[in-house]
Amino acid sequence: MEREPRIQFSVSYTTRHPRPNEIAGRDYHFVSQERFQEMLANHEFLEHAQVFDNCYGTGVRTVQEALSNGEQLLLEIDWQGARQVRLRIPEAVSIFILPPSREALEQRLKGRSTDSDEVIQRRLRDAAEDLSHWREFDYVVINDQFERAIQDLQAIVENRGGHLGAARPEVVQLAARLAIGGAAG
Repeated sequence: MEREPRIQFSVSYTTRHPRPNEIAGRDYHFVSQERFQEMLANHEFLEHAQVFDNCYGTGVRTVQEALSNGEQLLLEIDWQGARQVRLRIPEAVSIFILPPSREALEQRLKGRSTDSDEVIQRRLRDAAEDLSHWREFDYVVINDQFERAIQDLQAIVENRGGHLGAARPEVVQLAARLAIGGAAG
């Protein structure tokens, strides 16, 4: 986002408690389970999902306002939410970010120092299911080298990302190694 000022970040709503480094309104809008359910009943979300034990959602008004102002909006959401967005906004561009290996995923989860070992192990157990949805996306970026991943994201935003399509052979091979719906998937 530092390299592409046209893009605005959409701050999602969540029922989980803030992590020590998170700021309300910047990282998430932290709401109670009751408030989230009220917003859901009032159709205030473009998309929503339950991830692990918490609910997440993107405010539909925020998205509508940004799009009506000609802004590009970045939603950082999981596959469940992305599926809902594609149904409601078919022209949305979807990008799935894959880790280069299961070991790297585990190291990154541990390196954040925000979750207990129990939560990390649960996330790793559930990762195969979550990561198996990569084929549903327009593009896949492999986050093996951070600078390269940023360049790939920027190429997609600038409509130069044709070579980063989801079904390219290197992604199919990586998915097979990660055992998440590889070549036969």
